[in-house]
Amino acid sequence: MSGKTLTRADLSEAVHREVGLSRTESAALVKSVLDHIADALVKGESVMLSSFGTFMVRSKSSRVGRNPKTREEVPISPRRVLVFRPSHVLKDYINNGEG
Repeated sequence: MSGKTLTRADLSEAVHREVGLSRTESAALVKSVLDHIADALVKGESVMLSSFGTFMVRSKSSRVGRNPKTREEVPISPRRVLVFRPSHVLKDYINNGEG
């Protein structure tokens, strides 16, 4: 693993280079896309990006957890978690070392 993290600024720069929008317009476009994705997830909708994968929100019920050090039982409240399921195209792309 290279340890490099792709940031919002990197995405904006890539849009600037490949599409030709100004840096400000590219940053606004990336922000808008990410905001639309986040808004859909907050509403409980799934977000499917063809050839990439699907983002979903799942509800987890309350349960009893345990502190591993003290063995004390701790209640874990119900919550919603974000799940990503990659497409087979993305899995193949990663596993074949392309890119």
